[in-house]
Amino acid sequence: MFDRNIKARIGISLIVILIALFYLMPSLTDHIPSFWKKNLPSEKIHLGLDLQGGMHLVLEVQADKAVESSVERIANNLQEFLMEKRIRFRNLERVDGTFITIELASGEASDRFRTLLNDNFSNLIIADSKVSEGRETLRLTLQNEQIQSIKKFAHEQSLETIRNRVDQFGVSEPEIVPQADGRILVQLPGIKDPQRAINLIGKTALLEFKLVDDGHSLDEALKGNVPPGDVLAYGSRLDPSTGQRTRVPYLLQDKTLLTGESLEDAKVAIGNRFGEPYVAIKFDSQGARDFERITGQHVKERLAIVLDGVVHSAPVIQERISGGNAQITGNFTMEEAHDLAIVLRAGALPAPVDILEQRTVGPSLGQDSINKGFLSIIIGMIIVLIFMIFYYSYSGIIADTALILNILIILGALAAFKATLTLPGIAGIVLTIGMAVDANVLIFERIREELRIGKSPRAAVAAGYGKALITIIDANITTLIAAVVLFQFGTGPVKGFAVTLSIGIVSSMFTAIFVTRIIYDYLIWHRKIKLVRI
Repeated sequence: MFDRNIKARIGISLIVILIALFYLMPSLTDHIPSFWKKNLPSEKIHLGLDLQGGMHLVLEVQADKAVESSVERIANNLQEFLMEKRIRFRNLERVDGTFITIELASGEASDRFRTLLNDNFSNLIIADSKVSEGRETLRLTLQNEQIQSIKKFAHEQSLETIRNRVDQFGVSEPEIVPQADGRILVQLPGIKDPQRAINLIGKTALLEFKLVDDGHSLDEALKGNVPPGDVLAYGSRLDPSTGQRTRVPYLLQDKTLLTGESLEDAKVAIGNRFGEPYVAIKFDSQGARDFERITGQHVKERLAIVLDGVVHSAPVIQERISGGNAQITGNFTMEEAHDLAIVLRAGALPAPVDILEQRTVGPSLGQDSINKGFLSIIIGMIIVLIFMIFYYSYSGIIADTALILNILIILGALAAFKATLTLPGIAGIVLTIGMAVDANVLIFERIREELRIGKSPRAAVAAGYGKALITIIDANITTLIAAVVLFQFGTGPVKGFAVTLSIGIVSSMFTAIFVTRIIYDYLIWHRKIKLVRI
C-alpha cells in the first residue's frame, strides 16, 4: 500500500518537473528541433522593459480638445436644424473653447429657438443672454455632467485606441494602463525604432475628405488672401531622383464632406504601374452610400484626402465611385503605408495626446540588468545551499535539492503563463529562495525536537512535518494574499514582483513540503536508515 503511495507521489513530482522543463526548454537553448517549433510551445520567457530594453512613455490626453470638438459638431448640427426650421439667425459660432454664440433676429425667433433647444439639444444650456435693438444674443454651453462624460470617454477611448495600435504594431507584452488625471502609461519592451513608435501612438489619425478649391487663386491664398470658407493645407511630394520631399500647398474648402468614422478597413496594397505601396480603404454601408453620393456630385473635381491636417493625395474624381472602396496614395514607403493602415484601422484618437515623459532603455543596459539579476540569484542560492549543508548536514542536501527544483518550476511557470520577467521579478525570486528554505528550517527544527525526546526517525519525521505544516501554510497563505493584492492594484514593477512572488510561494510549498517528504519517506521506508542526520 505504501509502495503505491510513494510511487504516485514520485510520479506527480516528476510530471511537474518535466512540464516545467518542457516550457522552459526554448529559453535554455536556441537549438530546438523544427517539429518542436511547429507543434509545441516555443516561446521564451518574456523579459520586461528593464531587462531587454525598450521605451517608457507617459501620455496625457488633451480631453479639453475632445470637448471643443464635440461643441463644434453640436454647433454645426444646430445650424442645420435652424436652417431646416427656417428660424432667422446670424453669427452662430463656437467661441472660447466650449461656448456657442448665436444672434437671433426677433422675439418670435427667440421663442422658436428655445423650443428647438429643449426638444433637440437638451444637453445645451443658456449661459447668458443679451438683448439689443430687438435682437437677442445667446451664449450656450454644455452641461457640466456632459463635459465630464466627454472627458471620461476621451480618456477611455484613447486608451483603447492606443492599445489597438500597439497590438497591430506587433510589440510583445506591452504595458498600457490608465493613470490619474487623464494620463496613460505605455511601456514597449524590445522596441527597435522608438521614433516610429511615438509617431504611431501619438498620431490623432483624423481622416477627412475635402474638395480642392480650384476656382480661386492658390497664389493669392499663399499671400494671405484666403477666400471665406477655404483653408490652406499642405502635403508633400517625393522626388524619385533625389529622394527628397518638398511641401506642396493646397487650397481646400473648409467643409468636411466625409470623415474616417465610417471607415471599416484599411490595408496596404501595391500599385500595378510603379509597384508603389498605397493604403486601400473600405467604408461601411453608410459611408459607402455617402462616398458614392459625394463622388457623383463632384465628377471632374479634385477630392483631397487629409489626415491630421496633412494632404496625402488629391485625385480628380473621374466618375461616381460605388462599393465604398478608395485609395490613399502619397509616395509612401512600405513602412509608412503599414503604419498609416494601422492607425486608420485602430481609429482616430478622440483628442490629441501629449508626451509628458519619455525614457528609452538600451539593450546593453537591459543585458547588464539581466546579468546582475541572475548573478544575485546565483550568489543567493550558493550562500543558502552552503549554509543548509553546513547547519543541517544530509538533511540540508534534501532542502537544497528542493530549492533547485523550486527555481526550475518558477521559471517554467513564467514561460507557461507567458508572464513577463522584470528586475523586481528577479527580486521576487530571490525572496522566494529565502522563503522556501524557511519552510524547511521549520520542519527540520521540529524533527530535531522529536529526535531529542527519543522518537524513532520514522515517528520524528512524521511529527515534524505534521506540526510544522499548519505554521508553514499560514505564513505562505498570508504572503500569497499580499502578493495577489499587489498584482491586482499595482502597476509596472510592482506587478512584476507580485507575479514571481505568487508563483514562488505556490512552488515552494510544493517542493519544501511535498518533495522533501518523498525523499525522507524513501530513505526511511526503503533504505531503512536508522539515523536522521539533521
